[in-house]
Amino acid sequence: MSRGFDRVLSEGDVLRRRASILQRIHIDGWLVFLLLMLGTIGLFVLYSAGGKDESLLIKQASSFGVGLLVMVVVAQLEPRFMASWSPLLYVIGVALLVVVDVIGHKAMGATRWISIPGVVRFQPAELMKLFMPMTLAWYLARHNLPPSPKRILISVVLIALPAALIARQPDLGTAMLVAVSGVFVLFLGGLRWRWILGAIAAFVPAAVGMWMFVMHQYQKQRVLTFLNPESDPLGSGWNIIQSKAAIGSGGVFGKGWLLGTQSHLDFLPESHTDFIIAVLGEEFGLVGICLLFLVYLLLIARALVITLQAQTVFGKILAGSITLTFFIYVFVNVGMVSGLLPIVGVPLPFISYGGTSLVTLLSGFGILMAIHTHRKWIAHS
Repeated sequence: MSRGFDRVLSEGDVLRRRASILQRIHIDGWLVFLLLMLGTIGLFVLYSAGGKDESLLIKQASSFGVGLLVMVVVAQLEPRFMASWSPLLYVIGVALLVVVDVIGHKAMGATRWISIPGVVRFQPAELMKLFMPMTLAWYLARHNLPPSPKRILISVVLIALPAALIARQPDLGTAMLVAVSGVFVLFLGGLRWRWILGAIAAFVPAAVGMWMFVMHQYQKQRVLTFLNPESDPLGSGWNIIQSKAAIGSGGVFGKGWLLGTQSHLDFLPESHTDFIIAVLGEEFGLVGICLLFLVYLLLIARALVITLQAQTVFGKILAGSITLTFFIYVFVNVGMVSGLLPIVGVPLPFISYGGTSLVTLLSGFGILMAIHTHRKWIAHS
């Protein structure tokens, strides 16, 4: 009896020792485990969605490896250090967006990349998904909360500047995510309900103004297609019709890995990027999609725990914004692929192909780890 009890104690000591080691190197074990699960699922689905293209798989795996390395490095940074550098990072990010607007690399009708031949090709807009909420959290944390009308106005300007530059590329999906991440910072900073209700009331005239003066014709067509995809089944409605057909044909258990027809017979455009969940649904069915959602749910739940346990205003607001924005990532992609939302070009986190997006996402979780694992040090400093 005592031997069994000693063995249990020994195993408990091992678990505590492992947790202590992870704490010392500022890594959250649960986040790493769930992120590795998502990365593995993503590589399996991408191999099928990309037509068994090994080079595509290698690029994605390499980006994931680089992202993990960046995540570990970011996790070592003390939150107060990140806060102090946030304004400079914001300025650099906006400057890069201006560079994109002037001399950016154009592809598929949009100018979104900075390309250094033989060295790197990346989207500065992805960086603003982190730099903008970091700066806004730093700004609000320096003043009394809830924010005053003056602070709200300054915050709106900080949000609108990068969002407008990104929308010019044009990349409405990323512009929306950047703006939403800033709105979440304001909300978590204690934005009063009268301001929230006022913003909701102003949404309709703002949407009309965007429709008339901001949105490009193809973006308007996406909204019209969302309202009635069958109006142009061989044109603008093709993507969403084929996507829903792929998901529906998978049934409960799917057709099996590499056995999907919609993507392999090229019925489903952008099957390795925006519409990759349709490939997963066709090959792994409802069960596969539910398992993916479960991993997402556990990841978001862990991030919310980290948010609640944060011990600084900056850390709590920033962690909450990153978590809620990640949820919006998943919600918008699934909504647009299933026909519940207009198509805005938002990839599925960790599953869709995209190097810059992958590194940015993992950097965001590195920030969460830094906020969580430095909390004891902050409490005693």
